[in-house]
Amino acid sequence: MPSAVGNKVLVLNKSYFPIAIIPAKKAIILIYLNKAEVVENEENKFVTTISQLFPVPSIIRLLYFSNLPNRNIELSKKNIIRRDGMRCQYCGKNHKILTIDHILPKSRGGKDEWENLVASCIECNNKKGNRTPEEAGMVLLSKPKKPHSILFIKANMPENHDNWKSYLF
Repeated sequence: MPSAVGNKVLVLNKSYFPIAIIPAKKAIILIYLNKAEVVENEENKFVTTISQLFPVPSIIRLLYFSNLPNRNIELSKKNIIRRDGMRCQYCGKNHKILTIDHILPKSRGGKDEWENLVASCIECNNKKGNRTPEEAGMVLLSKPKKPHSILFIKANMPENHDNWKSYLF
């Protein structure tokens, strides 16, 4: 039987509103501590101990209401690249290596915020240099904005979790 401690688990609030994606190990601990209940398990995936066999959850629901108003998504290189679909926002190509570009350069007052940062390939980032896209004759594929937590969960949903769709769409 395959072990799946590294699987991802969708966490629902008491009202069945999706609030996070966590590792299966953390989900199993929440269930064991009676802080959450299983909504759906992974098929044929288990975690084994010396004396017990635990099914790996796919979706859990918290047994208490977690008041998480407008969860903030951490501003990080990884999350900016995810938001931008793993594509350069100037040329639109998927590249193995992406950098982060400040639309308004930091040297000209640009800040580290969702609306001023985009994923960029090295070639486009070097071409733009210390200029705005307009000054460099470049066009952004889309206007960058702070992602909503539910849309971010949807965009980063693992491929093999079709059972999550009814809770996210």
